Amino acid sequence: MNATHEVTNQATPLADVNLFDINRPLRDALALHAPELDTAGLSAFGAEIGSAAMQGHARLANTHGPVLHSHDMQGRRIDEVEFHPSYHALMGSALRHGLHGTPWTGGPGAHVRRAAAFMLFNEVEPGVMCPISMSYASTSALRGNPALLAAWGPKVAGTVYDERFVPFERKSAVTLGMGMTEKQGGSDVRTNTTRADPDGADAWGPRFSVTGHKWFLSAPMCDAFLVLARTPAGLSCLFMPRWLPDGRRNAVSIQRLKDKLGNKANASSEVEFDGATAWLVGEEGRGVPQILAMGALTRLDCALGTAGLMRQALSLALHHTAQRQAFGKVLIDQPAMRNVLADLALESEAATALALRLAVSVDRSEHAGQAQGAGAFDGAHEAVMRRLFTPVAKFWICKRGSHFGQEAMECLGGNGYVEEGGAGVMARIYREMPVNSIWEGAGNVQALDLLRALRGADAAPALEHELAHARGAHAAFDRTAAAVLARIGRGTPEVEARRLARDVALLLQASLVLRQAGPAVFDAFCASRLEAASDVFGLLPERFDLTPIIDRAMPVAQEHT
Repeated sequence: MNATHEVTNQATPLADVNLFDINRPLRDALALHAPELDTAGLSAFGAEIGSAAMQGHARLANTHGPVLHSHDMQGRRIDEVEFHPSYHALMGSALRHGLHGTPWTGGPGAHVRRAAAFMLFNEVEPGVMCPISMSYASTSALRGNPALLAAWGPKVAGTVYDERFVPFERKSAVTLGMGMTEKQGGSDVRTNTTRADPDGADAWGPRFSVTGHKWFLSAPMCDAFLVLARTPAGLSCLFMPRWLPDGRRNAVSIQRLKDKLGNKANASSEVEFDGATAWLVGEEGRGVPQILAMGALTRLDCALGTAGLMRQALSLALHHTAQRQAFGKVLIDQPAMRNVLADLALESEAATALALRLAVSVDRSEHAGQAQGAGAFDGAHEAVMRRLFTPVAKFWICKRGSHFGQEAMECLGGNGYVEEGGAGVMARIYREMPVNSIWEGAGNVQALDLLRALRGADAAPALEHELAHARGAHAAFDRTAAAVLARIGRGTPEVEARRLARDVALLLQASLVLRQAGPAVFDAFCASRLEAASDVFGLLPERFDLTPIIDRAMPVAQEHT
């Protein structure tokens, strides 16, 4: 071989690592909020999902995307989507570890454990998490129809994945999807035109015949969907299975699959309903509040998913720069690069902290009044914080994702920009980042939702209580907290909604970082985010010792030169 083809000064792949064991910020966040949680299962999952085999499945599932088969050879309509076997391998892992509907059958702490595992899975492949997330959110909504919950609930919580397109009675486990938005309205679901006409009733309750369309119906091979349609009483939530109880296929036609920037492993589709059969879930005419409740849970997953992507991007950047040399020195030891890496580490830790804290509020509000670990918690406070945390975490973490991915990619230089047949993980992460910011309501929707949440009389006191952990610990934190609470008190106009969402997010992140990472990390976070309001990564003041911040984030041990 010619000497020019000898490969030197290239980083080794980051493979066969335990993603949980190497993630100190996540482990410390769990120790803070759920010290009673047995993390042995998370460690085992971290080893499985961080394996080279699972990374290979992620590459293949993205490289060989879903294919729509609208008709069979004889011209019969079948509306089936074919996936690569690696997609099914990933789905099998997600169900086996209970990332879909399983937490709803567990006790206190089940949603927290699931949140941690959800973040770990997103480090490897976020595309298959779409049906998983929708199944998680939809399970809670089924409580609005006890008959459907009794019939479908056990299989939505099933952990043995069944990829077959057959009636649910023949399957070991099922997944649920959602169909809300239409081409004319998007997030403004009140403009929906899909019609649901009464069609009698049976053991599953009031039945309807649905005619219309959905502009985005992700994961169309789910076994059933919760759809929003206009009944005589108004917009209502309906349960629409792909197969009818008599064994016939429901009248759901997949028009095409979306050609997306990222999220390649997941099939997102446009569908039409031509007299499709569906059953009422909850109160007729109250579909929008039900959809909002489900959307709050999928927004949680958007925040968790982006935090997981951030962590993987950071790990790749740290792993690369610890091996790559330039200008006579390892990259990670060069001052400018260390500043960037430390700043990215702060952002990743803060995202993990806020996303997990939201999951804690979900878990505690679902188990209000029950003792958890060291003692009871304030269920009323957690319910308020769940309402506040959701739009804040979704807005800020997801908004930061794309900037984070770009900066982490820059740490790898040209190698980070290369796809290489799906092996370019950083490029895949970068393409994936924007979707969580858009799905389930983009930035303006979240910021305005925060304003609505703050109108409650208990909102400002609950926020002040949550921030009390860090009051007096940093002058910039105290100034920002006082200013934000004052703005909330006098009312914030819509034009400033994004600014308020950002500031509330930064305050909550700072308070959490102090509790789980300590004063040194907290001081650097406050100085850069609250005092200097840095507009790019890598502007940490010279006075900070960056080594502890970087060491805390390293995916593998590093020897300093």
